[in-house]
Amino acid sequence: MKKISYNLIIIAFLCIFGCCKKENNNQTQKGNMENIQVSGYGVTAKGDTVKKYTLINKNGMKVEVINFGGIITSLTAPDKNGKYEDVVLGFTKPEDYFNGNPYYFGALIGRYGNRIANAKFTLEGKTYDIDKNDGPNSLHGGKDGFHTKFWHIESVKDAEFPTLKLTYTSEDGEEGYPGKLTTTVLYTLTDDNALEISYEATTDKATVVNLTQHSYFNLSGNFTKTITDHELQINADQFLPVNETLIPTGEQKAVKGSPFDFTVSKPIGKDINAADDQLKKGKGYDHNWILNGTGLRSIAKVYHPESGRVMEVFTDEPGVQFYSGNFLDGKFETKTGGKNEFRTGFCLETQHFPDSPNQASFPSTELKPGQKYQTKTIYKFSVKK
Repeated sequence: MKKISYNLIIIAFLCIFGCCKKENNNQTQKGNMENIQVSGYGVTAKGDTVKKYTLINKNGMKVEVINFGGIITSLTAPDKNGKYEDVVLGFTKPEDYFNGNPYYFGALIGRYGNRIANAKFTLEGKTYDIDKNDGPNSLHGGKDGFHTKFWHIESVKDAEFPTLKLTYTSEDGEEGYPGKLTTTVLYTLTDDNALEISYEATTDKATVVNLTQHSYFNLSGNFTKTITDHELQINADQFLPVNETLIPTGEQKAVKGSPFDFTVSKPIGKDINAADDQLKKGKGYDHNWILNGTGLRSIAKVYHPESGRVMEVFTDEPGVQFYSGNFLDGKFETKTGGKNEFRTGFCLETQHFPDSPNQASFPSTELKPGQKYQTKTIYKFSVKK
């Protein structure tokens, strides 16, 4: 009788302990779900289901990401009155992301961000022909680059802040690039209203890689307004002039005394229509700035006087492509009504230089087996009253 009672006591203790442990696990899962929400987003023409992942920080800031293209479809930031509004351009219909995304709205870009001249490069004595999708050149990894791929997404449960881990493996020969490239990207939303983007990649064969994020920003929160009233500062004393097809000429030109001087903050529209050959070729700003300094540092700051919103950009990359939305053409509706017209969004794409595989004087973008590609960029939002 005593033995039976003793066994019953043990069983009861185990049940209570097990229930408590299960309850604690459920609370942990619930806590994670409050910071990262998952929902359906749409279905592609091939019948593939697309999911949306929403990161939420303690302030109520939200970043929405879909597993198609690793695309950021929405990002909110507060204005001087504390009002959170979406500040990234995007489509109103999911299928517009799935059917080409002609502006690369919000997408992860690879294998090679920006342009490669004549859609070819030579590596270790072998010439590779890659997809030609921008006149004579290759742009943003080709027609079926990383912006068109399904990324595996999972939440990082032990992270300090809401974090998504995105992975994609590009097979040897995809879009003409050599090597099987495995890429990992972390999206982290911190409690100081910063979106941190960390990139890693490895390969089994020598290749070139230059990853970036292609969100268009309009800090007004009204996507029918142009971004020419945004005040921009770029920590760069030089930029890369381009030819008629927007390939760098190889010259590294001082910005001083030119419309490309953003060393002191000024409205984007101040010099954008100046009589300048480079502005004519780019239809505005669509150039790479050679950033001052090395390591993770502040490289750019944008201020929108009307809303009070400020965006500061940090990166460890050597360059940033500042693009003033010159090819937005009003063919699609915005999320706030109206159309995505000329210069209603801008990009600050942190990266290595365009056409680096063909220009020996530029920082190398070569990645070899046994090496790890690593880079980080932060977009931090605040308010100036």
